[in-house]
Amino acid sequence: MKYVDEFRQPEKAEALFKAIDNLAAPLSDKLARAVHIMEFCGGHTHAIFRFGLEQRLSKSVELIHGPGCPVCVLPMGRVDDCVALAERPEVIFTTFGDAMRVPGSQKSLLQAKADGADIRMVYSPLDALNLAKKNPDREVIFFALGFETTMPSTALTVLQAAEGNISNFSLFCNHITTVPILESLLDSPTFNIDGFVVPGHVSMVVGEKPFATIAERYKKPMVITGFEPLDILQSLHMLLVQLQSGKPCLENQYARVVQKAGNIPGLMAMQKVFELREKFDWRGLGEIDKSGVKITEEYAAFDAERKFAVPNLKVDDPHECQCGEVLKGEIKPWQCKVFGAPCTPQNPLGALMVSSEGACAAYYSFGNTKELLDKRQEARPSK
Repeated sequence: MKYVDEFRQPEKAEALFKAIDNLAAPLSDKLARAVHIMEFCGGHTHAIFRFGLEQRLSKSVELIHGPGCPVCVLPMGRVDDCVALAERPEVIFTTFGDAMRVPGSQKSLLQAKADGADIRMVYSPLDALNLAKKNPDREVIFFALGFETTMPSTALTVLQAAEGNISNFSLFCNHITTVPILESLLDSPTFNIDGFVVPGHVSMVVGEKPFATIAERYKKPMVITGFEPLDILQSLHMLLVQLQSGKPCLENQYARVVQKAGNIPGLMAMQKVFELREKFDWRGLGEIDKSGVKITEEYAAFDAERKFAVPNLKVDDPHECQCGEVLKGEIKPWQCKVFGAPCTPQNPLGALMVSSEGACAAYYSFGNTKELLDKRQEARPSK
């Protein structure tokens, strides 16, 4: 297949919907509930809503939206650290645009920029490195954020900075890893998921092995999945076939992009520049062992946390915000008591409403918000 239209053919989608319904109905009867499938990646969540896939599925299948958005799981305290670094007079702070409006305890990066901090949006870490070359009298910090998907580009930029001896460039490293959070969720006694739509772009980097190990250990069906409608529907069908057969494993639906061994050059660069932290704090989920990376001793000169004083304070989310419950799949975004009012993309209280991949933003942008709010009101117990 070469063209996007081939992944969006209505007649093929309709055939898959019917096949999914036929498989899911008896499984749902056996479970005495809907079959629970979690898509870990926020890119899948938005594709599901943009193409109306969830609305078309029968009630025998329930999609649970996972924590797979690095902006969404960024703790409020780390946002405060970003602001503290950005407000240093000698610093040019660079970041991807989707992190600009994530609220800290006092302000977001966008508000800090409005207050006079030199904060610039970039499209890649190389843009930040080029800024450092052009401004040798300033310290340029790149806000390194993302799962394994974006780690190779960050690592290769550090290697280039080291080769060019660019001493005024550093990272504020907040890269996080996928497998530990999946393990943390699966180890929870209240976690009730029957199968997983596995993130395609992460798998493009790390390959099949990490997820195959999880599928084998926890006996859960998993399918590495692309981001077009037919990709997602085919993966749901593959997961249901596994559940029906009672033979859970990892399958790779996204083989046109994801190689079994992953991106070898990217993995090698990551191994040179990064090492696992003992633990890392996730918004709404708490500290998770070995779930984040830091810069190795060899490249410590490019570590903003060693180069500058960082407050590194832990800050609790607003008590009314239920990002944690949404991230763990315990409630739907619309069930959060502040969804849609007062929490909106224009006035976000939590990161899930800010990020372009956040589940709350997906519901707000592509769902019927009024209908969802009415539904929430009806679900509230009467006094």
